Amino acid sequence: MASGIFIGLTEDELLAIKAKAISLITAGVITTSYSDSGTSLGKQITMNAKDMLAESLYALSILDPQTYGKRRTVLRGSFRRQDF
Repeated sequence: MASGIFIGLTEDELLAIKAKAISLITAGVITTSYSDSGTSLGKQITMNAKDMLAESLYALSILDPQTYGKRRTVLRGSFRRQDF
């Protein structure tokens, strides 16, 4: 569920974040750190691709609902809130 941390960014910045999230998802980036007898590889991802994509889509829908669609909230049978 998106929290709105990207609200306030420009449309170009949001589209760049969306593109980055999609590239991470399609590339399958999952290794965050690896160590093997003195050799180490590290990759720091501050936000996983799924959350990054959800946040950018949420902010784009707030920025321009006509172009990117209005935000819809759906209540599931468990009454958990879920944004689409």
